[in-house]
Amino acid sequence: MAGRFGGAFGRVLQRRGSSSAPSLDLTHNIILYVEGVTVSFDGFRALNDLSLYVAPGELRCIIGPNGAGKTTMMDVITGKTRPDTGSVWFGQTLDLLTLGEPEIAQAGIGRKFQKPTVFSEHSVFENLELAMAGDKSVWKMLFARLTPEQLTRIDEVLETIGLKDHRSARAGSLSHGQKQWLEIGMLLMQDPALLLVDEPVAGMTPQETERTAELLTSLAGKHSVVVVEHDMNFVRSIARTVTVLHQGSVLAEGTIDEVQNDPKVIEVYLGEPRC
Repeated sequence: MAGRFGGAFGRVLQRRGSSSAPSLDLTHNIILYVEGVTVSFDGFRALNDLSLYVAPGELRCIIGPNGAGKTTMMDVITGKTRPDTGSVWFGQTLDLLTLGEPEIAQAGIGRKFQKPTVFSEHSVFENLELAMAGDKSVWKMLFARLTPEQLTRIDEVLETIGLKDHRSARAGSLSHGQKQWLEIGMLLMQDPALLLVDEPVAGMTPQETERTAELLTSLAGKHSVVVVEHDMNFVRSIARTVTVLHQGSVLAEGTIDEVQNDPKVIEVYLGEPRC
């Protein structure tokens, strides 16, 4: 089994979990609370009293140079890194700092890393099938007959990610952009409430970048989406609210025009178009 599927299979099983996700309490209209979070590595503060709030259905862009704390922030939210101080809540009642990575994924937080991880030797359809949420053993997941509802769900996701005409194609034969969309689709099969997406358009063609902007924009409202990105043209095309990180803290927050015209941002980044 390990030889056929490798590390990607383990990651999908970890994301899947074994029971339904707990319901979220969104009575204050906030889905993610990151409050006063500090993370230090050998004396270096990767995050410094960071506070961030994301609303249900929001599309948030996070920008900042290398070392600003973007990846560490996502590591904390998904349970990969434990902070020195601070709190991280999913809705009103779910304390993420008490949960492990699989439990956080099961609770409804999906993370897409910059490099896509798909099952290269399997079809696009099979990749989505393997990622499907639910309490199923490995063998049942691979060989059981899908229900009409499950088939409908896979078709819906194929339509959303723009790969309906590639359902039978081997995932390894897809372009870089198509692999990125497939991995987003694999996360969508688990119906996460919150998606964390790391540099989704790195290495994409202009056409793929445009399609990715359309895809992420279409997900907002149904899901909360947090996008970490360096490509400022792409950020401008999708941004509703932009948060600028600098030295592990929030430097500025607002629309793309507001942050790009903020004197603090201009001073820190010397007016460069890439943040």
